[in-house]
Amino acid sequence: MPKTAKRMQAMLQRLPQGKKTLPLSEAVALLKTFDTTKFNQTVEIAVRLGIDPKQADQLVRGSIVLPHGIGKTPRVVVFAKGDKVDEAKEAGADEVGGTDLAEKIKGGWTDFDVCIAAPDMMTVVGPLGKILGPRGLMPSPRAGTVTPDIGRVVKEYKAGKVEFRTDAGGNVHAVVGKLNFTAQQLEENISAFINHIIAIKPAAVRGQYIKSIALSASMSPSVRVRI
Repeated sequence: MPKTAKRMQAMLQRLPQGKKTLPLSEAVALLKTFDTTKFNQTVEIAVRLGIDPKQADQLVRGSIVLPHGIGKTPRVVVFAKGDKVDEAKEAGADEVGGTDLAEKIKGGWTDFDVCIAAPDMMTVVGPLGKILGPRGLMPSPRAGTVTPDIGRVVKEYKAGKVEFRTDAGGNVHAVVGKLNFTAQQLEENISAFINHIIAIKPAAVRGQYIKSIALSASMSPSVRVRI
């Protein structure tokens, strides 16, 4: 049996039998025992919601700045002009531009994690939808990445802001940290994310809102969390 398969089998044997769930503190403690790789694994949360993803008034989408960030400083690019250029650069943007930046992206460059645009730059950004959209990088007012408050939003993303949206199955996925975070840091990030999801429950949703919660690392099985 390959080494990777043996490692996964050993981790699976530590999971609770059946569909048993664990309190958050125990789930995080178990997940941290899976820290057996040479690289620092990313921790993700998956929340299955009791929504109808085909109904626009039940979709869940937004962003949150986690208490302890996500263990990575994202590369942020900004479309801006005038005074907003200096504002973006002072806030820590990795690259700021207009038509020049658009041409660079059209040429195939997408080496960034977040794209932010001032409202008056959307005529330049709009044609990039076919490139940025499939990668989840297209700026949008609803996500808060089309904004006149460029400096604040750049700082938030640099501090560890994460975006999320329901997929076709009604699930929300998000990065909540790294496996080398302390258990307390992970618990606080995860709790903040779950509480935020609860706080933005669509009014149109009826019945049980949160169906299940699972945590996983880059190279680990999922650990089910008690709701």
